[in-house]
Amino acid sequence: MAHLPERIVSLQPSATVILAGLGQIERLVACTRYCADVCPGVANGRLIVADSWTANSEQILAARPDLVIAAVPYQEKALSQILKAGIRFLGLAPSNLADIYTDIGAVAGIVGAYDRGEGMIDNMRREIEAVRKQVRDLPRPTVFCEEWGKPLIASQRWVAELVEAAGGEFLGEAGSERSAEAVLAENPAVLIAAWCGAGDRVPLEKIVRQRGWGTMQAVRDSRVYSISDELLNTPAPTLLQGLRAIAAAIHPELFDFPRGLRQITRTKDSRRGHVPGV
Repeated sequence: MAHLPERIVSLQPSATVILAGLGQIERLVACTRYCADVCPGVANGRLIVADSWTANSEQILAARPDLVIAAVPYQEKALSQILKAGIRFLGLAPSNLADIYTDIGAVAGIVGAYDRGEGMIDNMRREIEAVRKQVRDLPRPTVFCEEWGKPLIASQRWVAELVEAAGGEFLGEAGSERSAEAVLAENPAVLIAAWCGAGDRVPLEKIVRQRGWGTMQAVRDSRVYSISDELLNTPAPTLLQGLRAIAAAIHPELFDFPRGLRQITRTKDSRRGHVPGV
């Protein structure tokens, strides 16, 4: 249809994931290198541009888009040039699961895939609720989940909601900067690190040692995990994979150990996919 965008530039992996789930990836003419981390093959034959924070207006305009999708924080200078060029701009700024559903609906609406967007939202809600029902009567261990290490920052609100759905009690204020001493004082039973841009390469043993967390319950019980960045920090349907990873970390007796989850262990024995050492 003539009024729908045909040349989309995505400056955010979540937007790329949503477009792919909507069956609209053919409209994508440029994306970031981080998009390829969550949508393998998406970069083939497409321009690679900087992300929302480092966006370069010349790169974006060279793709001749009729829609640019980005997320906060934006690069204000690039945004100004995009708007001056008369290009439609969709800015996403989710903070919780409800916001993510709204963003999916917004992208679906703008590309004319409303019904498929509703199906994507319904599927996310259904899978999250299914996990919640599985753990409803189980003990709820305390969980500290971090999205960055220096400074130490707790994961976002949507991650806190996933932790609660997976049967844990999220410690601290989501998205807030914490001190290592304060986290140690809370003595979480489970520790999860999912650093932005780090993939699955968070140095678990190193951060435990440097922060003096040796006496923490999670460390003493070898319940220290990393989850691949794209599974928790991409506010899109990929969060369902992150949910399964969180659920396996919190309740390993109930959920299989999935791809993207890595654990500190104290022995050289590998147990049901657990990776010994780090």
